[in-house]
Amino acid sequence: MNNLNFVWQIPLALLSFIFNKITKFIVGNLYTAYLVINKKQASTWRVLSAETLKSPLSLPVLMTKAPRWNNHAIIGTLGPFKLEDSLGVNLDIIKKSAPSWIFVVYSFPEFRTITNLDSNDIQSADEWISIPLKPGFYTLGLRYYHWFDTVTLPTIKVDNVVYTDSQLVDAKVNQFYENLIDKKNFFYSVLHYYIYILLLYRKYIPESFLKREFLPVGAPDTYFFYGYLRRGQSLLLQIDKRIPENYDIFLSLYDYSSLPIMGYEVKESGYGTDPHPNNGYYLLRIRAQPDCQSPLTIEGLIKDELTQQQTIALTLNPHIVQIPDSF
Repeated sequence: MNNLNFVWQIPLALLSFIFNKITKFIVGNLYTAYLVINKKQASTWRVLSAETLKSPLSLPVLMTKAPRWNNHAIIGTLGPFKLEDSLGVNLDIIKKSAPSWIFVVYSFPEFRTITNLDSNDIQSADEWISIPLKPGFYTLGLRYYHWFDTVTLPTIKVDNVVYTDSQLVDAKVNQFYENLIDKKNFFYSVLHYYIYILLLYRKYIPESFLKREFLPVGAPDTYFFYGYLRRGQSLLLQIDKRIPENYDIFLSLYDYSSLPIMGYEVKESGYGTDPHPNNGYYLLRIRAQPDCQSPLTIEGLIKDELTQQQTIALTLNPHIVQIPDSF
């Protein structure tokens, strides 16, 4: 790497960071006002889809609130709504839609994670589950992994009154990710350029700050592993063969604009990507499968500048329990 690159990279990254925060503040407030005013929109499940992106505000909102696209899950959001006592969720509908899922309750308008339900933790055979909450405003997020042919977002009750009915979702709804990179432009490139630089100079950056910027809405009960990829550089995963038997490993590659280039579920003990078409980054989402008994340890990142390849080694260690990142 050219040691003089930082002379221009750091000032541009600083400008990108400032632009990102200003844009996030403006877009966030516009979106909050829109949801507060549009009661009908707030009380209906919103599914991330090609149809969603037809709204002029949708892509700017997503690129500021949840810019690390999860192209491995069907995603639904609901709210905001006011609650006094409890939230009711139809678990039966969720379980019939996917074997692996995460249901998250966020505060509004802070979008701070309050609590979550996870398919790996919920053993209840009851049709409904009640979640006690403090009085306030909330929004919901639901992610389905490995969904079935029939996908339905659940009926929700607020204080024992039906807030929204169940909603059927097209099982092919995520096909829009295949062409999402076509929406790249100067605006989104400037908006997220600083993230690539933060990852590039990671050893000089506090890890807590990097996590907060890279994973602003990280899902609970999910392990994350991420880093930069330069143009022409590939990624090699060396994985203990027991891991795919116990964990789902989802790999996403992004352009430096933060738009996804590729999503792949890794099931092999050795997997390598093609050379990255542009400067950008990768993100591994690792979720335990049902009945997984082996705690996960991520062991090291090996960078080889000469061969234009980065290597990640993933191992299972039965004696070390690693707490997953959550934000």
